Amino acid sequence: QVQLVESGGGLVQAGGSLRLSCAASGDTMCVSTMAWYRQAPGGEAVAVISGDGSTDYSDSVKGRFTISRDNAKNTLYLQMHSLRPEDTDVYYCNAKTSGQVYPCSALGYANGMEFWGRGTRVTVSS
Repeated sequence: QVQLVESGGGLVQAGGSLRLSCAASGDTMCVSTMAWYRQAPGGEAVAVISGDGSTDYSDSVKGRFTISRDNAKNTLYLQMHSLRPEDTDVYYCNAKTSGQVYPCSALGYANGMEFWGRGTRVTVSS
């Protein structure tokens, strides 16, 4: 129903930068909140962006990472600066749905349904 594909991961030196992307397809009009996780799907929520554009970050990345979305392109981004070796992980794209947008409830979407990408690996060397 909603498909998510991450890209942009790779190997970077400590202090460097990467930009992760998540391309969404399917019933993207039913997507409300999007987020980036690491450790595992449902692990550590690194950054969250709501449908109204408000953002939230984990303490470990606050001030270094920026989450954004381009709704016209159905793409979520995570701009990562000042990377540390402890940032090394697989990063997963997450989307939560809302049934309040017509015709999402008729299509079978309920508030808070979650979809996940398969992840993109980020490796930070010291």
